[in-house]
Amino acid sequence: MSPGRRQAEQKSMWLIHDQLPQSQGHVFYERLQKLLHQEAFDAFLEKLCAPFYAEKPGRRSIPPGRYFRMLLIGCFEGIDSERGICWRCADSLSLREFLQLGPTESVPDHSSLCRIRGLLPLEVHHEMFVFVLRILEQANLLNGKYLGIDASSMEVNAAMKSFVL
Repeated sequence: MSPGRRQAEQKSMWLIHDQLPQSQGHVFYERLQKLLHQEAFDAFLEKLCAPFYAEKPGRRSIPPGRYFRMLLIGCFEGIDSERGICWRCADSLSLREFLQLGPTESVPDHSSLCRIRGLLPLEVHHEMFVFVLRILEQANLLNGKYLGIDASSMEVNAAMKSFVL
């Protein structure tokens, strides 16, 4: 008697939308999405970021609303790297819905997030966070009084003793 051999399984060529996995949703992100739609978050960001996007048609870029939603996910989930944000968004169906990604669309690459972050000035990021904080405060979802940010820069001297020329 010989051991059984695993046969290669042929994947289906067609995807039926109703058969794709559906998310049960995340209450926080669903409520936040509703608030962002009510306040025209995407239109606000497109107007705010318009001077920093090229007028000539070229490679399709990440919409500003999707980029900033990914940054918000990083803040809410405590993820401090673009790569980590992309991994988290790719793994979660509810976050894909929050990002308004279609069933066949992929999550933007971390290198694209890094590039956009470098191209948009700090003032644009600040205005977006103020906009979102105002929305959350008006909906009574924010009850803090103070916000503290530590932006210390430190010189790194890691492993310099083991560096050999």
